[in-house]
Amino acid sequence: MRLRVTAVELFERDVLLRMPFRFGVVTLTQAPQAFARVRIRVEDGREAEGAAAELLAPKWFDKDPALSNEDNFDQLRRSLAQARAAYLAHEARTAWGHAAPARGLVENFGPALLDRALLDALCRALGVSFFEAIRRNLVGAPAVDGIDLGAYFATLRPAARIAARHTVGLLDPVTAVDCRARVGDGLPETLEEVVARYGHRYFKLKVGGDARVDVARLAAIAAVLDRIGQPYHVTLDGNEQYEDFQGVAELWAGMHAEPRLARLAASVLFVEQPVKRQKALTAHVSGLERPVIIDESDDAMDAFPRARALGYRGVSSKTCKGVYRALVNGARCAAWNRKMGSDPIYFLSGEDLTQQAGLALQQDTALVSLLGLTHVERNGHHYVNGMAGLPAAEQEAFLGAHPDLYDRSHGAVRVRIAGGMLDIGSLACAGFASGAMPDWVAMREMKLQKESA
Repeated sequence: MRLRVTAVELFERDVLLRMPFRFGVVTLTQAPQAFARVRIRVEDGREAEGAAAELLAPKWFDKDPALSNEDNFDQLRRSLAQARAAYLAHEARTAWGHAAPARGLVENFGPALLDRALLDALCRALGVSFFEAIRRNLVGAPAVDGIDLGAYFATLRPAARIAARHTVGLLDPVTAVDCRARVGDGLPETLEEVVARYGHRYFKLKVGGDARVDVARLAAIAAVLDRIGQPYHVTLDGNEQYEDFQGVAELWAGMHAEPRLARLAASVLFVEQPVKRQKALTAHVSGLERPVIIDESDDAMDAFPRARALGYRGVSSKTCKGVYRALVNGARCAAWNRKMGSDPIYFLSGEDLTQQAGLALQQDTALVSLLGLTHVERNGHHYVNGMAGLPAAEQEAFLGAHPDLYDRSHGAVRVRIAGGMLDIGSLACAGFASGAMPDWVAMREMKLQKESA
């Protein structure tokens, strides 16, 4: 199914965090969220609009300390503007054919966002869900690395539920004793309160690059998690904070030497990107008894095979890196694991805490569900007060279209998590996982106000 992109509009909304979040080298308190609204004309004459959204996260795509947060935002805006010009210039081609992957996280940001909006429009034009569009290969995916992507897509089966993995940032209070000044909005602030309200059983724990400090903090976290009666599961996220695998090995050894971490250490599923990207793919993985995956090092379509040759076992799925890249990497895992026989070892993980309620959250969650993941990092609902501040009609539209995923509490529509699970059956709707749209009129007015100021 060939199509042309006939219009692309770009918008932004300011996102304010209800509590600061520290990951890696940055402490985030606010950031813009980018929206793309795309119009397409399919070869049979049908036209449709689609949309996508993504947070402009500073100090993840480019961690150069010489760049300010505003510099990082502008990098991503330029990536979007360049992608917009390129997609509008394309002749009619398949959705996959429009994809313009580049080398570099910043360079891929714009194409990744427009690819999702374009895919949303295609699904709406054809009256099919994202799941059906991929399973039937309506995007026109070719063979990659000798793998028949269409055959792989046909095997995918999304689930109606998925576990939410809660992220504990480096500044997050673990217990009430750690709260220096409470937000006081009635929503959970400490790890204790998060577990009590949402019932999580999967957790992602940030580590900061100093093994001694990290072990002490993990012990404090374990004191809370070990109260959970059922089994819990943990992933460790290094966010490139360790210089090399020797430092990571010291962390792992320190964890095993600490009696208070016995249960937590046994519950670790994998370790995410512990070594700086400049060194991560220059040496073999070593010093760990758990699989290691790449995240920030996944800067191009060939990154995962290169990492695999060095002993990495997995790669993160993030819509900001590209929905098609995640699908290709899923197909690679399936092909590599078939060759392993009865002992599959390669996998994808769902990693993206920045996703905000609405388009971004729904599209990323639909992707990882289709890929067969059973849990996904979800934390935007914790650091941001749901849809508070959005137009009331927009909040009601998303709640009405996805009553399994959202509810209303504390004055706003927000993500609903019960027993640690997200109910996502409503994402199997026509379009890319959304039965509602943002308030474009309000966003256009906001854009005009900013431009005039």
